[in-house]
Amino acid sequence: MNKDNLTFVEHLEELRGRIMIIIYFLVGGLILGFFFAKPVIYYITNDDFTQTLELNAFRITDPLTIYIAMIIIIAFIIVSPVILYELWAFISPGLHPKEQKVTLSYIPFSLFLFVGGLLFSYFIIFPYLISFTMGLADDMGIKQTIGIKEYFSELFKFTIPFGFVFQLPILLLFLTRLGIVTPMFLKKNRKYAYFILLVVAALIAPPDFMTHMLFTIPMILLYEISIVISKIGYKKYLKAEQRLMEEELGMDEDEKKQP
Repeated sequence: MNKDNLTFVEHLEELRGRIMIIIYFLVGGLILGFFFAKPVIYYITNDDFTQTLELNAFRITDPLTIYIAMIIIIAFIIVSPVILYELWAFISPGLHPKEQKVTLSYIPFSLFLFVGGLLFSYFIIFPYLISFTMGLADDMGIKQTIGIKEYFSELFKFTIPFGFVFQLPILLLFLTRLGIVTPMFLKKNRKYAYFILLVVAALIAPPDFMTHMLFTIPMILLYEISIVISKIGYKKYLKAEQRLMEEELGMDEDEKKQP
């Protein structure tokens, strides 16, 4: 069936089918997360920079809460390629055939960047945060009693957003290939983008200049990288539009030649 001729109800039925596929895979991801969650939690709680911390469970259900949260996060990471593919499959009929192939290739890069953002935050940002807060507590004569639930809450708060922030190059490249944004637009609005990134960093980072910069500088670099990448995508977009126009003009000329 030609998707261009689908009715609104048929589009909703297609969307429902794709959501159901995602749910099926998500259930499978939860089962896998059930086996991977414990080793991941053990690794995090016994990492080098956590050796100086004494993590406590203040409620009986705290370990269970962390376990379930880790299962869900692992499941979403595992299933994210399926989610992105189903999203791509739903919107791909609106793209040119070449754009369909190119945007499909973004999916593994998106997963790679998401995991890269998590690792960057976990191995660089979070250890510095721990070191800073522990040093600040010592200077103030405060003995910290850290709850395991609060520890993982802070960990998720600082790592997961970076996974999404690292999607910026892929997102802007995708929007450029669709002609929604241009490198010129990104350059012209650079100062506004920087301001937004500073606000985002302020919401995530604690009120410490160095930590704030550790959050902001990577995001600014990602934005600048996105501008460079979008130039490549925009050139390909223009070539695709020119090719499509030439094909349409060629078809019009052929129609005129027909008796």
